[in-house]
Amino acid sequence: MEVGEAPEPQAGPGTVRIAVRASGFTPADAYVRSGRLKDMMAIGFPYRTGFDAAGVVDQVAEGVTDTAVGDEVFGMTTTRARGANSDSAVLTSWARKPAAWSWPEAGGAAGSVETSTRVLDRLRVGASDTVLVQGAAGAVGTVAVQLAAARGARVIGTASEHNHDFLRSMGATPTTYGEGIVERVRALAPDGVDAVFDCAGGSLPDLITIAGDATRVVTIADFMNAAAYNVHLSHGAPADEEGKTIGPAADPLAVHGLALAAELADRGKLRIPIAGAFLLEDASAAHELSESGHARGKIVFLNE
Repeated sequence: MEVGEAPEPQAGPGTVRIAVRASGFTPADAYVRSGRLKDMMAIGFPYRTGFDAAGVVDQVAEGVTDTAVGDEVFGMTTTRARGANSDSAVLTSWARKPAAWSWPEAGGAAGSVETSTRVLDRLRVGASDTVLVQGAAGAVGTVAVQLAAARGARVIGTASEHNHDFLRSMGATPTTYGEGIVERVRALAPDGVDAVFDCAGGSLPDLITIAGDATRVVTIADFMNAAAYNVHLSHGAPADEEGKTIGPAADPLAVHGLALAAELADRGKLRIPIAGAFLLEDASAAHELSESGHARGKIVFLNE
């Protein structure tokens, strides 16, 4: 990995360009770097990283009527274009930056918000439901917990014991993952669990047992085993030029979640925990933190 020069992007129809103040680290970029996805999707190099960012709008293209130069926004590029870890980024989906969020929080918000909204929508999570979030202390898990709670659901979240008070502060009932999880969750939810959102991978048989049916489990992390257990693998990556996809076809992106997230943030109902903030020159340290498995919240890059 290295920092290099790239042509300055230009906003096309229906998009805006921002001067990036902060952008999110995407775990999939670490998977690409390590070769974990080499048999699932074709990767061309050089590969530009990042697809969520926040900054100040400096270019507005044709067809955009609700945003002006100088507005502070957060949002996403396309998963194919990427390149948000940069000085400038073109956003295809965005919402206003909530005043309650710092630039690092806003820069790391969009990807976790979109993913969480997409999966919660697919699982049809609503008021009175009980939801298990596996890997609840990570970047997506922390947001999923809060968005599910905002829908009126009861949330159980798995994490290491030292993160349990943290999960309680997010609105979840915590428990540990690993051996015995079925019994622990049943003790916390004797009437059953309506949906399981897997943000960690590696535990699908137990999660199916907890949910009672594979159709009530969605994973964003278990690339290798989802199909074998008939569990839906939710992702937003489009097919490559050869038509190959990561498992099933991409789900429609839930970009409507961005505006809702801003409203929740204004009401103090959604925060974006930051696990670490790095300059682009220190990208290797961000990858190391992510791969340690101990990142609590979102990893972000800062622009000086």
